[in-house]
Amino acid sequence: MPETEGASSRRRSQPRLSDGERARGGAPAGPGASGRDAPLYGALDLGTNNCRLLIARAAKDGFRVVDSFSRIVRLGEGLSRTGRLDDAAMERAYEALMLCGERVAKRGIDPSRLMAVATQACRQAENGAAFIERVRQGTGLKLRIIDPAEEARLAVQGCLNLFDPSAEAILVVDVGGGSTELSWLRRNGSGFVLEGWISAPIGVVTLAERHPEPIGGDLNPWYEAMVADMGAAIADTPVDPALRDVFVQGRAHLVGTSGAITSLAGIHLGLPRYQRNLVDGLWMTRGDCEAAAERLKALGPEGRAAESCIGPDRADLVLAGAAIMEAVQRAWPSERVRVADRGLREGLLLQRMREDRKPPRRKRRRGRGRGGSGGEQTSAR
Repeated sequence: MPETEGASSRRRSQPRLSDGERARGGAPAGPGASGRDAPLYGALDLGTNNCRLLIARAAKDGFRVVDSFSRIVRLGEGLSRTGRLDDAAMERAYEALMLCGERVAKRGIDPSRLMAVATQACRQAENGAAFIERVRQGTGLKLRIIDPAEEARLAVQGCLNLFDPSAEAILVVDVGGGSTELSWLRRNGSGFVLEGWISAPIGVVTLAERHPEPIGGDLNPWYEAMVADMGAAIADTPVDPALRDVFVQGRAHLVGTSGAITSLAGIHLGLPRYQRNLVDGLWMTRGDCEAAAERLKALGPEGRAAESCIGPDRADLVLAGAAIMEAVQRAWPSERVRVADRGLREGLLLQRMREDRKPPRRKRRRGRGRGGSGGEQTSAR
C-alpha cells in the first residue's frame, strides 16, 4: 500500500552538503569517461501533473543533455476527491511512459543507469502501486515511488549551481502538481547546511481543484483564497523562526523550481515562445512575480491558453502556481527569487553520476608476516 499523506510531512535534518553537492552543483571530478564515449544516463520523473524524461552524458562540469521529453498527463486529476488514480489519467500517463520507454531503448541506456521515480500522486493513491506494477509489466520501466524527503533532497541537488554563494540562507521551493517541497539551507563555511524541510500536500492540481476559477467578476478574492490555503499549509515550519529575519533583511533568497515559477518568468520576460536559456537562472524580484500574476489574472482563461509560455494544458493551473509562490513569499519575504528550469531529474542524474565517479573501494587482505604473525596490507579492488 503506498504511503498516504494527510497533514504536511516534516523532518529536521542537519546533513552537510558534500563537496560534490556544493554551490556549482556539477558532478565532482573523478575517474570515468567523458565526451561522446561516455555512457548515457536517464532520469524519469512521473509527477502528479507531468511525465518528464532527461537523457544525458556525464561531463566534467556536470552533464550534457542528449535528449528530453515532457508531457502533461495530469495523473493526479480527481485524486483529492476519490483517493484513487482515474482510469483516463492512468491511460494518459501510460501512453507517455510508453514513449519514454521507446526513447530509452532507442538510446541503449543500461538499466542500471536509468533512474525512474514517481512522486505524490502514486504515493497518495490507493491504486498507485498497482499502476506502477502495470507500467513495469507493459513497458519494462521500473518506477520507484519516492518519499517526500528524497523528493525534497533531489530538488535541492538539482538546483545547487543556482545558489548565490554570498547568501546566508536559501529557501528552495519545488512546486509540484500534488505537493510542494520547501527546503531551508543556511551557510556554513564554504557550503550550505540543510536546516529543515517540509512537504505540503498542496500542488497546482490539488489547489486548482479545491478552488475552481470563477467565471467573470473580480478574481482577487478567489486568488487570495488560494494564497491563504497554501499559507495555512506552510505555517508550521521545522526551522528556527529567527531564520526569517535573514530573509527580511535581504541576506537570503528563494530558488523556485517547477512550471509555477518558469511560467511567471516567461510572462515577466514577454517571451513569444518559451526559451529555457533565458528563463533558467533568471533573477526576479518579488514585485516581478506579483506583476506577472496580475497580468495572468487580466488575461483570463482564453488569454492564458494563448500564451506560448503557458498553453491550454496549463491555463487553468498557472494561477494556482502563482498563488503558491505568493504564499511562500509572504511567509518568507525575499526580494530576490532565482528561477530554476531544473530540479528532481537533474538531481537524479547528478546523484547517479556521482556514484559512478567515486574512486574504487579498497579491499583489505590479510598477509603473512615473518614468523607467521598476521599483518595487513591494502589492495585496490
